[in-house]
Amino acid sequence: MMAVLAFTAILALAIVSPVAADNASIGVKIGVPAPPRVVVMPPPPPVALVAPPKLVVVPGSPVFYAPGVNINFFAYGGRYYSFHEGAWFIATTRGGPWATIAPARVPQPVLAVPVAYYKIPPGHAKKMGGCPPGLAKQGRC
Repeated sequence: MMAVLAFTAILALAIVSPVAADNASIGVKIGVPAPPRVVVMPPPPPVALVAPPKLVVVPGSPVFYAPGVNINFFAYGGRYYSFHEGAWFIATTRGGPWATIAPARVPQPVLAVPVAYYKIPPGHAKKMGGCPPGLAKQGRC
């Protein structure tokens, strides 16, 4: 019985005119989604502040930085930001906890901080696969 059905289907396709066959298509779709993309985020910056860091305004900017700490530490709009190992982090208190933040969500004044105010040299960040936004904005990496 199955052979008869297959033969009938082949015969029907052979009889169809070439014009009609040009508009016909046969396809099979299998709805298997692609696996989710795995993103490995760097660890948050190591912040060990025993006292509030001295904050200094970045000249010509509403952003503050902490020259006395050993990480990229910026303050703006009541929040703290750090560019660490190629990723941006945000905290609501100076000691954390830190959470990753998409670069598009980092306020523009923070992104515009010149690289001279970063504690981690831009070349070091470039070797890690990232580029501090201030340096990227200048087209230097």
